[in-house]
Amino acid sequence: MTSDGTPRGMAAEDEVVDLTSELIRIDTTNTGDPATVTGEREAAEYVAAKLAEVGYEVETVESGAPRRDNVFCRLKGADPSRGALLVHGHLDVVPAEPSEWSVHPFSGAVQDGYVWGRGAVDMKDMVAMTIAVARQFKRDGVVPPRDIVFAFLADEEAGGHYGSGWLAEHRPDLFEGCTEAVGEVGGFSLTLAEDKRVYLIESAEKGIAWMRLRARGKPGHGSFLHDDNAVTKVAEAVARLGNHTFPLTLTDTVRAFLTQMAELTGLEFPEDDLEGSLAKLGSLSRIVGATVRDTANPTMLSAGYKANVIPSSAEAVVDCRVLPGREEAFLREVDELLGPDVTREWISNLPALEMPFEGPLTDAMAAALREEDPGAVTVPYMLSGGTDAKAFSDLGMICYGFAPLRLPPDLDFASLFHGIDERVPVDALKFGARVLARFLRSC
Repeated sequence: MTSDGTPRGMAAEDEVVDLTSELIRIDTTNTGDPATVTGEREAAEYVAAKLAEVGYEVETVESGAPRRDNVFCRLKGADPSRGALLVHGHLDVVPAEPSEWSVHPFSGAVQDGYVWGRGAVDMKDMVAMTIAVARQFKRDGVVPPRDIVFAFLADEEAGGHYGSGWLAEHRPDLFEGCTEAVGEVGGFSLTLAEDKRVYLIESAEKGIAWMRLRARGKPGHGSFLHDDNAVTKVAEAVARLGNHTFPLTLTDTVRAFLTQMAELTGLEFPEDDLEGSLAKLGSLSRIVGATVRDTANPTMLSAGYKANVIPSSAEAVVDCRVLPGREEAFLREVDELLGPDVTREWISNLPALEMPFEGPLTDAMAAALREEDPGAVTVPYMLSGGTDAKAFSDLGMICYGFAPLRLPPDLDFASLFHGIDERVPVDALKFGARVLARFLRSC
């Protein structure tokens, strides 16, 4: 037995399901408004206790605002001359409306072969796998090839301004020596045949450009003729932007993905009908389809205070996602679409990332997967969203998404992210814990 009362040799897979369920039961809803964010400190305290219980020296850091807590610990490796590996996960989740769910979103229910609840795949599953493996290594005295820094972070769901971004700017010492990083939204499977699965490794992600649009006009009575209406100006600009199709652009990562998928499946992906051919990939087409063009989706409108008063200003918010290398061209197109009467300002502007899919780290991912699934093939892909990797890339790290899950062939995994009835298969969690342990022993 060890000091925490668990048997020496207890594997990560033996406790990963309970850890996931317990983490989900801590409501860490991030509304984007610091005044209404909840639970991050409680989740950080839970994580810190689990790590300290097995002997880690844990540091908890508040990141720029009260109760925005982050947890760090380091496991020393055999070769201190090598760059350290950062393994990171976020503790916050997006809001969930209980009335829309078949189980309570913060129940952490374990039923029908799944762990249910908000954060089950985004990303308390990976957080639980990381804690479980970190605990196993400490109990068993495992010395990895190099230092591993474990980080559990606040505020990813609102851009990391009170999490990874603040930490990278104000506490870079916490990441001392880290040259590579692994985090969320990669390593999950797509079944091609009974004995063949593709595991998608995130090696690129689009940039996040949230912008506020604003128009000004002449206020007046709603019953009069009016040719200088701020609401009309914003509405027309938003409609132009929302209906615009940005040009097809194939990055190196997407080309590599399509080439490998064509070799594995025999499918063709001609550029003159790329979106149509991507539909053959089923639910995965939504993920990949969003990475062949920039997007600009209006999400919020705000204007006026009374039905018969024309206001002097109107605003809109647009969620833009930009491909690597397209930043300048994208903004030129946006400004042409907005026209001279509408201004824009950044709410958040985080860069696109694209990493090489080669080298010892990605080789170690592939080897760990094959040990648990001999038919596994790893393929790079681009995430249409963004992660905390953006902040760590600014510190010079090479970043990948690797939260390994072997999924049922019929599970629409993409729909679970921020979706109703979010859940993760129990067997996938145990598989992921085994793969992550193999990976960290050899990376």
